[in-house]
Amino acid sequence: MCSAHALSMTGFAAFPALLPLLLDAWAMSNSEAGAISGMFFGGYMLAVPLLTSLTDRVDARRVYLFACGLASAGGFGFALYADGFWSAAFFQALTGAGLAGTYMPGLKILSDHIEGPRQSRWIAIYTSTFGVGTALSLWMAGTIATLTDWHFAFAAAGTGPLIAGGVVFWRMPPRCPPRAPGPVAALLDFRPVFRNRAVTGYILAYTAHCWELFGFRTWIVAFLAFAGTMRAGTETMLAGAATLAAVINLMGQGASILGNEIATLFGRRRVILIIMTLSAVLAFSVGFSGALPGAVVFALMGLYFVVIMGDSGALTAGLVAASAPAQRGAAMAVHSFLGFGAGFVSPVAFGALLDWGGGKLSVTAWGLAFASLGIGCALGPVAFAILTFRARGR
Repeated sequence: MCSAHALSMTGFAAFPALLPLLLDAWAMSNSEAGAISGMFFGGYMLAVPLLTSLTDRVDARRVYLFACGLASAGGFGFALYADGFWSAAFFQALTGAGLAGTYMPGLKILSDHIEGPRQSRWIAIYTSTFGVGTALSLWMAGTIATLTDWHFAFAAAGTGPLIAGGVVFWRMPPRCPPRAPGPVAALLDFRPVFRNRAVTGYILAYTAHCWELFGFRTWIVAFLAFAGTMRAGTETMLAGAATLAAVINLMGQGASILGNEIATLFGRRRVILIIMTLSAVLAFSVGFSGALPGAVVFALMGLYFVVIMGDSGALTAGLVAASAPAQRGAAMAVHSFLGFGAGFVSPVAFGALLDWGGGKLSVTAWGLAFASLGIGCALGPVAFAILTFRARGR
């Protein structure tokens, strides 16, 4: 499932990886570029309530295979037909809808086959593979576009989900979802999810986490290219910036797994609150580092991303543990819908602040844009502390 998860994401970061190139090629503003990136999460939001909720009723593999087709169509469609804002936004949304049917449904497949004390660890490993998929997507897109053309980069991005679908079809056995005792809630009735205060707390904290995470991932290549320009006075090679971003994303995998292990040992609630607070604080400083030496910029961005990812596995594992088995798919649907909804708005807000602050060549503008990630993240610990405090009856 982890291998399939990484392969299904080859289109996830293709547009952010090629953002410095497409900004100039299509004469886009930073706000327009942020909107295209956000449409990925818009497509995800539209599809995830239905696709993930269906996994409580049908074998999650069927949802997964259908979604792999959507993600592949988005990548090949971008390669063949995208020529500006509207066409790019459409195919980004289609690719996002594909991820909606692979990420959480893939987790549902995994959790359906694993119960007991090991479940939290395997869930953390699976969710941390999101970083591997992101790194693979960044590296593939940047390298292929440099060697050939951006059209071929998107075509390659459309191939990964097809391979992922084959892996799941051949390697994962079918499994019928458990039947809930008593009457079953309507397909898109999420009221039982919100009646669980602990689950709601994890969902809102994850929403704040995604605001920061996906804003970071959307703009990291463009920021590293800007930092290179500040030092050398010329544009940094796209492949170099994309490769550095891929390395930074790989750092997050270990952080997510380790964060979940620490949360298991010292208390999930306490560890999540500490990590989210530290992450929000770091957001207010990293954006102003663009003029510093390259090694310092890389180290700061790596540290910031490690902290961002420190609570990722703990949040999702906590949600799964707090959810009733028969409502797990619905809880994951809300979890993803609100989380990736934040991912839809965050890149747009980031780009708008970048334009307002002086543009992509201004240190101040980048600092303000990254600060917007910290503001959104800071709301997460507040909601999580209140809801989990009440849920525990303390």
